Amino acid sequence: MPKLIYLASPFFNEFELECVKRAEKILSDRGFELFSPRLHEVRENKDENLSLWAQKTFEMDRDNIDRADYMVMLYHGGYSDSGTAWECGYACGKCIPVIVVHIDEAADSNIMISESCNANISLDELKSYDFEALPKTAYKGKLF
Repeated sequence: MPKLIYLASPFFNEFELECVKRAEKILSDRGFELFSPRLHEVRENKDENLSLWAQKTFEMDRDNIDRADYMVMLYHGGYSDSGTAWECGYACGKCIPVIVVHIDEAADSNIMISESCNANISLDELKSYDFEALPKTAYKGKLF
């Protein structure tokens, strides 16, 4: 049975969308079962009942993190999305291995992100990262 990866990522602009789509393809091509919130957006009731939409979205994402074998987080540096950071922290608290993909390898990284994960890698390294062995890799850039 394929392992389930929860892909945490912002997808609010064209560059973020491009990155998350590329990661989805890499992980799908590798044979993983994938849950990407971008592909499972709750569409109903957003305009009619924002609090119901928010509750359904939160519960769906949380429940899929709970089911995940691994989390891959796309990290755009210090500005990164607060929802994505929450997903990473929640997975870490549940002892789900987190692999942080640094989109801009020259950007500063928050120590809470880089130190709470199993590995700090690039998007290209995601193509061959060993999810079974989970090799630990430190962030090579500047930390804050």
